[in-house]
Formats: sequence, structure tokens, C-alpha cells
Amino acid sequence: MKNIVLIGMAGSGKSTLGVLLAKALGMPFVDTDLILQEREGDLLQNMINQYGIEEFLKKEERALLAVDRERTVIATGGSAIYSHPAMEFLRDKGILVYLKVNYEEIEKRIRNITTRGIAIEQGQTLKDIYNERVPLYEKYADIIIDSQGKDFESTLKQILSSITDFNG
Repeated sequence: MKNIVLIGMAGSGKSTLGVLLAKALGMPFVDTDLILQEREGDLLQNMINQYGIEEFLKKEERALLAVDRERTVIATGGSAIYSHPAMEFLRDKGILVYLKVNYEEIEKRIRNITTRGIAIEQGQTLKDIYNERVPLYEKYADIIIDSQGKDFESTLKQILSSITDFNG
């Protein structure tokens, strides 16, 4: 089996579902946000504050391109989809699964937008980046999982079924 790469907005459940999926499949789990923090020795929000969005995205891209894993569940940061080279690299080694959640639910789930490490330009709103990113998630996704209104267990079952179908 290839890598299973979870993409989607902050608050879509990538990290939580990633751990559950890895357990269900008997695969390792990695979170690229944590890889980036470890590589840079700093928190995501501190990097954004110190270097700005553009430099943060370059650092994120380098971290994504360094993920040399096989048979691993990988949760990406919400802004990973801004890097075409990284998305192609991840797709080449795995199945990209977009965890789709509507804006209203994302807004409810994200309470710490100023400290969470979300790549959001000055003057942009969460709604702005949601609208900007959704077409990119859909563009890169091999599988789209609509997890709106579903608990983690139901969403997990849907992912497992979809990746089985995708692998033939």
C-alpha cells in the first residue's frame, strides 16, 4: 500500500483521523507540521510571525519534499496545497485524501486562529483562505471525503472504504 496523505483545512481533523487511520491500517503516522517545527526548531506561529507567509511556505515546502516515507499515513498542514511541487511529490508516493468540511464547521472548530500557525496574510479572513484553498484541495485530491456532520469513527470507515476502492 502507498502512503495515505491527508489534506484539508486546519480544523478538518487531519491529525486526529491520521492517528486513527494509522492504527486501523497498522501503519506509522507523521504530521508534517510537527516535522516542520522539528526541522526549524520553532513553533509554526513563531515562524509565520518572524519570517512572513512567503518564507514560511518555502520552509513548509522544503519539509514536505523531505518526507521520504513509504506505507505511512501523513497529515499535512492546511497550507501544503500552495506548493505544486510538494503536492506532486506526495501524490507520486501516495493517495491524497481531502477531508472536506464546510466553512461554518471549520469556523466553529478553530478558536485559536492567531496562535495556531495558520498561513493567513494580514487583512485576510479565515473565510478568505477557505475559499482560496478549497479549489486547490479538490484539484489535488485523489479521494474527497465529506466528513461534514460525521463523527471520527464514521469518517474513518468512509476513508478505509474509499482507499480500498481506490487501490482496486
